[in-house]
Amino acid sequence: MLEANWTGTSTVPSRGLYPHQWSWDSAFIAIGLRHLSPLRAQTELETLLTAQWADGRIPHIVFNPSVPLDAYFPSPDFWRSSTAGRAAGAPRTLQTSGIVQPPVHALAAWLVHRADPGLSRARGFLARVYPRLAAWHRYLLHRRDLGGGGLASVVHPWEQGMDNSPCWDAPLARVAPAPARSFRRADLDHGAAEDRPTDLDYGRYVRLAADYRDGAYRDGGGEFAVEDPAFNALLISSEHALARIARELGATGTARHARAERLTRVLSDRLWDPAAGLFSCRDVRGGGLIPERGVSGLVPLLLPGLPRETAAALVATACGPHFGLGGETRLPPSYDLLGEAFDPHRYWRGPAWFNTAWLLERGLRTQGETARADALRTAFLQVAGASGYAEYVDPFTGEACGATGFGWTAALTLDLLHTRPGDHGSPAAGQHTSGTTSVQGTEGGDGA
Repeated sequence: MLEANWTGTSTVPSRGLYPHQWSWDSAFIAIGLRHLSPLRAQTELETLLTAQWADGRIPHIVFNPSVPLDAYFPSPDFWRSSTAGRAAGAPRTLQTSGIVQPPVHALAAWLVHRADPGLSRARGFLARVYPRLAAWHRYLLHRRDLGGGGLASVVHPWEQGMDNSPCWDAPLARVAPAPARSFRRADLDHGAAEDRPTDLDYGRYVRLAADYRDGAYRDGGGEFAVEDPAFNALLISSEHALARIARELGATGTARHARAERLTRVLSDRLWDPAAGLFSCRDVRGGGLIPERGVSGLVPLLLPGLPRETAAALVATACGPHFGLGGETRLPPSYDLLGEAFDPHRYWRGPAWFNTAWLLERGLRTQGETARADALRTAFLQVAGASGYAEYVDPFTGEACGATGFGWTAALTLDLLHTRPGDHGSPAAGQHTSGTTSVQGTEGGDGA
């Protein structure tokens, strides 16, 4: 599947629905590719970073000029990055979107380096990507601290990656939708309407993106600004990775580790919701925490500096009635099973996604929950294979939804096949786990 989705310099998420390069998709894909070809994994990240803007942002889409404009919306002629983004330093020779996605990239770069340190050093891989990754983090920590509390804000639901989550419903309600006749939804050519965002929500997404574009992609003036726990947890995790990269390059990395620890405290101060038993999104424009339980609120399990009582509460929430991990659900749903907006098939409003399952598996290992991590790993491999490596699945049945042959599902399957059951701690902490794991008796094992 990864071979079929390879373009020569990067990997598309799927040939039909997503025919360009996506930012956090490429980071997850590189994490899986490192086990097959560390060189190709390095190339995946290097290709993405060539599209970085001068202000430090890494755009969420890098467009392939050979793909017809009507194959995906919003297309390059909507974003107009080289003109509307000129003041922010958008590339002149590449067409990109103007928004970003979660910062998994430094973590991916470190893991890719660890897969073959000799090759990485010979090519100068870390020395070349480190300045770009550092600039990316500076952009998020300074330009995107819209709440003034130290965390990064997203200015569009697409930036957080969990596009259609009910967590966005309240802040999105303030946004007047773009007229339905002003755009054509290419996503409905590849997926059932009942599985995709509604026309009303999509109209609001288009309005937000158009307003950001028309404001020359300046940060801080839009109607939508949300501090999201998963986005910031991934930023913190990548800060730890940048510290390790700095040490590999001969620096101390002490300041970056200290920053990651400080941001972990800030995350707890601003987004921890003890009554809900997880981290919640903060509506910067509306004020206060958003009272919805999304899988985003469990992702901070990744963080090694999380207070023990907070980690225990997160595990209890994940395994309780709201997410059913290890019990009612095969994989963790994207949204609260008991929430009024829960839908097991509609995009990010309930289905299970493989990247969030991978992040939670990793988080459980980080917190010493080895047995639960092993069980989630087994379930991931079974459901991934049985679903045809789907984009997302029904959390109860594992029924495939969205695209099949999906890039990060295939890649993260490869990564879990190289993680031994029973491993303690997060493999991301620095060591590459070698060897493969037998998956006889699990669906899809032979296809990986």
